[in-house]
Amino acid sequence: MSDDLLRDKVAIVGIGTSDFGAMYRDRDAKRSAYDLGQQAFAEALADSGLEKDSIDGLLCCRLPSYQHMADVLGIRRPRICNSYEGSGRMSGVSIQTAATAIATGMAETVACVYGNNGRSVSARYGGGEPESATAFYDTAYGMTSPGAYVAMMYQRYREMYNVPDDALAPLAIGNRHYAQLNDRAVMKAELTLDMYREARYIAEPLRLYDYCLINDGAVAIILTTVERARALNRPTVVISATAGAGDLSNLYTSDDLFVESCRRVGEEVYRKAGVGPSDIDCAQIYDNFTPTILFSLEGFGFCEQGTAWKWVGEGATQQGGVLPINTSGGHTSESYMQGWALHVEAVRQLRGEAGERQVPNCEVLQYICASPIVTSHILRRLD
Repeated sequence: MSDDLLRDKVAIVGIGTSDFGAMYRDRDAKRSAYDLGQQAFAEALADSGLEKDSIDGLLCCRLPSYQHMADVLGIRRPRICNSYEGSGRMSGVSIQTAATAIATGMAETVACVYGNNGRSVSARYGGGEPESATAFYDTAYGMTSPGAYVAMMYQRYREMYNVPDDALAPLAIGNRHYAQLNDRAVMKAELTLDMYREARYIAEPLRLYDYCLINDGAVAIILTTVERARALNRPTVVISATAGAGDLSNLYTSDDLFVESCRRVGEEVYRKAGVGPSDIDCAQIYDNFTPTILFSLEGFGFCEQGTAWKWVGEGATQQGGVLPINTSGGHTSESYMQGWALHVEAVRQLRGEAGERQVPNCEVLQYICASPIVTSHILRRLD
């Protein structure tokens, strides 16, 4: 894609989410991910000010049948439609696909819908991937989930850079602080340093508060052309650039902590948007586990390799810091919508709609996902 094909041509005009906290407290075994998706879509459509008939594209995630989701939503003849697997990397991929379709004229207004009833149906993550040729051997050594692999990656990071035991605490505590300012967040109770230190290990050295949640919910995001967005007379949030790169092997582990792929994506997305790390007012960073934030900050050039733990420990990513991150509470405290709710928070920040957690003068924001498919977008508010 040429540098100017997408830049500021596509806008996010509608956002909708479930009340994650309410659903966490009220489990319902009959709760359908498709019903949750429909509710989030209705909120996003109302937020956009568009009519449903204007939606001519549908991309679904963690919803196996786009055909059924389209039927539930009453979208009969979309120009593009597809479903993506329920993994965190796919939120960024879905937004990239929607934006590309709009920029190239394949569609004009695309709804991206994610639904997850994992808590109510007692979903459990891990146990090995059956399609992996080494799943039997991985399981024998306890490598049964991405959490175990990230724990091993972080242990290596600790040994390489002499990182103390509780260096991840500021990330977990920072997420919880923001969740307390978010009416829809799951985790609202205070989290202290002592509580963090006393929490049990899930996969050592990762403790309970370093792990994402398992909760129900849905997210819908509506994108369209910037011309159509401007006609709505609402704050206009545009995608200035997006980029991606794989870091693919038979395992979730990245032997360089995703650094090389992050650097490649960072170089491309910053060049396309005409900005650099110092221009970013706020970041939403995919945090299935807290170490992923450190790998992302270093891979995208916010700080030197091996220093992110010091940087966050000094308050750089907290409210009032030089780079506030995950201002809705992130995956460890707001919800685990596999990257989707982070995109919604990005739009709220750029619109100035985040209430007590609003980052002052937030005009340029970055979404980052460091995973086997690294993705990043630069979003900004058009005046």
